[in-house]
Amino acid sequence: MKKNIYFISVAVFIAAVVFIFFRYQAKEKNKEEKVFYLLERSGSTAATDEWKQVRAQANTLVQKLQDNPDDEAAKIALATLYIREARVTGNYIYYDQAAMKCVNDLLKRNANNFEALSLKAMIFLSEHHFSEALVTAKKAVSINPYNAFVYGTMVDGYVEMGDYKAAVGSLEKMISIRPDMRSYARVSYLREIHGDYPGAIEAMKLAVDAGAPGDESTAWTRVQLGYLFEKSGDMKSAEMNYILALEERPAYAYALAGMARMAVIQKKYDDAIALYRQADSTIHDYSLKEALSDVYLLKGEKEKADEIARGIVSDMINTTKKEAMEDSTGHYSDRELAYAYLKVQDTDKALDYALAEYNRRPENIDVNETVAWVYYSKGEYAKALPHLKVAMKTNSRNPTLLCRAGLIYSKSGDRSTAKSLLQQVLAGNANISNDLKSEGEKALQNL
Repeated sequence: MKKNIYFISVAVFIAAVVFIFFRYQAKEKNKEEKVFYLLERSGSTAATDEWKQVRAQANTLVQKLQDNPDDEAAKIALATLYIREARVTGNYIYYDQAAMKCVNDLLKRNANNFEALSLKAMIFLSEHHFSEALVTAKKAVSINPYNAFVYGTMVDGYVEMGDYKAAVGSLEKMISIRPDMRSYARVSYLREIHGDYPGAIEAMKLAVDAGAPGDESTAWTRVQLGYLFEKSGDMKSAEMNYILALEERPAYAYALAGMARMAVIQKKYDDAIALYRQADSTIHDYSLKEALSDVYLLKGEKEKADEIARGIVSDMINTTKKEAMEDSTGHYSDRELAYAYLKVQDTDKALDYALAEYNRRPENIDVNETVAWVYYSKGEYAKALPHLKVAMKTNSRNPTLLCRAGLIYSKSGDRSTAKSLLQQVLAGNANISNDLKSEGEKALQNL
């Protein structure tokens, strides 16, 4: 009897393995045969000359590939177009799949195709598959060690994996090959996370000056400059850069979001809501919806704020499930889901997702900040502290991090450190969320 049960169990196991294998093969075949087309843009971006040019370029490239499927240059150009369109629309899931199909087609013919490897590493970054991005970028570097672009990918990969020393090393190589907007922007970020805001601002100004006015990448860089000013407490300079970004690239979503934050500071909540809604209509980015939820809460419309917050969680979960059915790799969004669940006060789910991200990237400062903040939100202050210390290992002066650190140290009994951190943040006039600022002010009064 026991022997029969054993053989039945083995048979069931083998059948399950075979089923999974063939299901995987079927999914991979469907991915190979899937045809990707440009999706219509939404909002004001659909009425631009740029969009007409992008569509014309895409049609030309598709026609070239129909005439000659082995046209490598056309396939690389099409993959690059998909990657750029993902940035403009925020539809990373669709366009990353489209770009990945292009580069994988090329790599099947030649596993050492440098351009395809470089783009594949970039797509892995977009999908938050950071370790895979590094492996792919390193292979590309072994083929061509004199390309600045791929070193930039390595910088990003090392940063996301928490190896900041290696990131600096790759950045030095990148700059030595080609000092441009992309390299200056990375210099700025590494200076920022090491606590050098003046140096970060200086480098980001160089990045803006090196960019072409009106390009999405230049507008993004100028918005980052504005955000650095926000974190430094210089709201006048921040607003000026958001205005300039909108002049050069009208209705740019992240510049609109910057102006919305300026409106919140002035308690012009209706203006902020209108700006966030306009931004949200042009690009798919959950952070815009989260910010919109925060403004409704400030305005006293808690029901509306909660509705948006719940909608974000539902949409993210449904998207993750759908992607799991369509794509064998998918996008990791656990850190984002952790914060989304905090918004709806589900700290248990938030912890599950925060730890899932932590298990992949235990040395990253942002991930450790997330885990620390979730533990704080659960009232588990002793567990929060070790992660907070990792989050602060680069001497980052990010005001949100410092305020959270002050609150965690306060609850952990280190009154002196808590007081010092909270005083720094609150005296610096940096733009942090109202609820965090209020909590910090109350804690400081009790120290």
